[in-house]
Amino acid sequence: MSGGVEWALHCAVVLTSVEEPVPAARLAQLHDVSPTYLAKQLQALSRAGLIRSVQGKAGGYVLTRPPASITVHDIVEAIDGPAPAFVCTEIRQRGPMATTPEACTAPCAISRAMAAAEDAWRASLRAVTVADLARDVESDYGSGALAGIATWLNTSPEG
Repeated sequence: MSGGVEWALHCAVVLTSVEEPVPAARLAQLHDVSPTYLAKQLQALSRAGLIRSVQGKAGGYVLTRPPASITVHDIVEAIDGPAPAFVCTEIRQRGPMATTPEACTAPCAISRAMAAAEDAWRASLRAVTVADLARDVESDYGSGALAGIATWLNTSPEG
């Protein structure tokens, strides 16, 4: 999983705390990350329809759906794509004891185990929403943590 997933998840949670669009530069400043790097993650979330860009002087990014309807899996797929983490290369068909391709009519034990693990991992990610993460942030850092972030985001960088 790429590091972009972590940044995207943090941004999605932060966006639950605001009513108004948040500029990408302000999100980058909050997370102390390169604006260029973060912009790529925000663009991927936007292409996936999870956030949208609002143009204009008061522009920025907002969630497109309620946080309870956006899963961690949605964000992982938006950033890293839907490809499986494990790709079988049919190693069993190589070397001096190779199995013939004709004999490989079903996935091998290793491929089956990895596919089962991937299915469980994805199911786990689908079970957690951005709203769940926001609730846990409040639990971890105290009631009002996200409100404090929202206040910071809505304060002019100059002021």
